[in-house]
Formats: sequence, structure tokens, C-alpha cells
Amino acid sequence: MKKPNCTLNLTVTLFLLACGPWLHHACAQDKPVLLAKTSATATPASARADKQPLVQIAILLDTSNSMDGLIEQAKGQLWKIVNEFISAKRDGKRPEIQVALYEYGNDGLSAAGGHIRCVQPLMTDLDKISEELFALKTNGGQEYCGWVIKEAVEELEWSKASDDYKAIFITGNEPFTQGSVDYSKSCKAAIEKGIVVNTIFCGNEAEGTGTKWQSGAVLADGKYMFINHNQAVVHFDAPQDKEIAELGEKLNATYLAFGARGREGRTRQVAQDMNATGLAAQGSHVQRALSKASANYRNSNWDLVDAIKEKKLDVSQVKAEELPDEMHKMNEAERKVYVETKSKEREQIQMRINRLNAERSKFVAEQAKKQPGARTLDTAMIGAIREQAVKKNYRFE
Repeated sequence: MKKPNCTLNLTVTLFLLACGPWLHHACAQDKPVLLAKTSATATPASARADKQPLVQIAILLDTSNSMDGLIEQAKGQLWKIVNEFISAKRDGKRPEIQVALYEYGNDGLSAAGGHIRCVQPLMTDLDKISEELFALKTNGGQEYCGWVIKEAVEELEWSKASDDYKAIFITGNEPFTQGSVDYSKSCKAAIEKGIVVNTIFCGNEAEGTGTKWQSGAVLADGKYMFINHNQAVVHFDAPQDKEIAELGEKLNATYLAFGARGREGRTRQVAQDMNATGLAAQGSHVQRALSKASANYRNSNWDLVDAIKEKKLDVSQVKAEELPDEMHKMNEAERKVYVETKSKEREQIQMRINRLNAERSKFVAEQAKKQPGARTLDTAMIGAIREQAVKKNYRFE
């Protein structure tokens, strides 16, 4: 397998105007990917003192034959995991959330490259991460934990700021020692960059400990966890769920797709709504709606409202033919008013979702007292995230 391509694409396009002058490394196999600005871009920690805090999470999923249950949990619980930071603040500021995705242990990937693929680099486009999760397929393979950790540590563009939360979560069910890359060296290299490595063994605690999954976590100041990857995720149906999910889909009407990326972005948004609805038994549709009502859900690379809100674009910079159909005949003043109207409409829907969620959270908390949670991917990751983020001075409201 060819080494994942992490070069910068400097093509000057409308998308560049939307994203600003900063580019992020991309490491999707065999193709450069242009990404939105991230606050991790080579900015010294001292220069970022007054800027938005950053959370970077890389998820390394075993996609060998026995991991179908794990992939299903990951698909359904991505939004729940990300939503853990909705209520988080550091020094009164909410963090930017970046997520990266790797797969390893799949026979469909080249043995020369360690059966490893960087699916997506660190990015804020959560719809893209969700899309890629739903595209993953399991297929045999050798699981080289040390190798995939090494790739993630070296290839991803991690923040250099010591106070940013940087974490790898690796899952699997084979010995942590497999492959030609020494896991202990990979884990030590991670923590030297301030990246904690959390290990999630799919099986019982003793087996994971005996096959060095616990050792990997200890070496990189992470947490060792074990889960039942075939266990159904516990979801409590709340009275507010139906309206929250409906409002989440209603938000789509407030998005104004523009430029070359507009159609692709809107199509992906609708597709991920459908994917989440398909996993309603896990509560995915509700968690996705909560994400869409939060600052974590950002689409400034294709949505006019977000692009203008983040000051990455002025509506006057966009050609009429690159605007949504209903804006083609508007003059500049009318366009600005139209965007502002959609922005206010979105805020109102988001406020309603958040009010409903406050009620929902109380209901779910009461139900959770009656039924203990299962050992699944979401509970493992959320527990570790909370514990480690607090050490980085995050406070959860």
C-alpha cells in the first residue's frame, strides 16, 4: 500500500475563499484533500493563549472480520461522543473539535503498508467523518497496533500547544504486540507529543491485560478499557426525542449551499441524517440533531451562513451563479438580508433543540439510575474523555 498522501493542496478555488488561507494536512489514501482552517495549524502554544481551545481525537478502528459489531457501535455513537464537549469549556471558552479516522487490520489494504489506511485526517467536518464510518467494511487481516499508532502520531497535524487535549483511541481484539513496529516505542512517541493513547480491548479484561492492551495505555498516560463490541448500545427513549429529531432535519432548510462544494455538502448532510435515522434504536438520530444545534457542527466550506458567521467569506465575493437558485436575482443588499434571516431562523431552531435537551437530560439521568450502562464503545470513550479533559482544565456544565 502506498503511504497515505499528506501533502498540501494549494489550488486557489472558491473553496479556498470559504476556508481562509490556512490548509490542513490530508492523509486520505492516494489523493490530497483540501480542508477547512483549523486552529492547530503550526501556531505556537504561546500565540494561542487567548484563542479558542482545541480538542483533537483520532479513532483507530480494527476493521478485521470479527469487528462488525464495533463498527456498528462507532457509526451509531459518533454524535454522542462528540456531544460530550457541547457543555465543555476551558477558561470560559468552548473548544473546537477535530476528529480523525483510521482503519487497520483489513485484508483489503496492502500488507506492505501494514493493512492501515488513514481514512480522514483531523478535521471539523463531522458529516464527512460519519460518511466514512458508514462506508467501512470488515475483511480478515492482521492487526498491527504499534504500526497504526505510529502512523497516526507522525502523519496527523497535532497541535503543538501543551494545554490542548490530544488523544488517540485504538480498538481491537488481537494481541497489541503484533507486527514489526514495537508498540512501546509508538506509545512513548505519542506521549512525548502530549498525545495520550487510550486502548479499548474488545473482549474480557484479563485477556486484554494479558495481550498488552493495558501496557500500551500505561506507557502513554492513557486509559485501558474493555468492551463487548457485540452488545447493543443502551438508549433511553425520552418524550422529547421525536421533536428533537424533527427539528434537527428542519435545520437543513437554513443552510445555503454555495460554490463547487455546496451540492456535495448538502447531499452529505441529508445522507447522514438518513444514516442516523437508520440507527434510531441507538439514539443516533437524536444525538445527531443535538450536534447540529451546537457549535461543534460547522460547515463553513459550503454553507454561506457558517462561512459569513466565521468571517471566512463575504456574500459580495460569491458570483451569482455560485449562490443558491433563490438568491440569483437578488442584489447585494437583499442577499445579506436573506443570509441574516436564515441565520436567525437557525438560531431559533437550535435554541428550541437545546431547551428540549435540557428536559431530556433530566429524564435520561433518572432512567440511567435504574439501568446500568453496558460496556460499549460510547461509554468507554466518554468516560476517558471526561476524566482526561478535566486534567486539561475543562469544566463540564
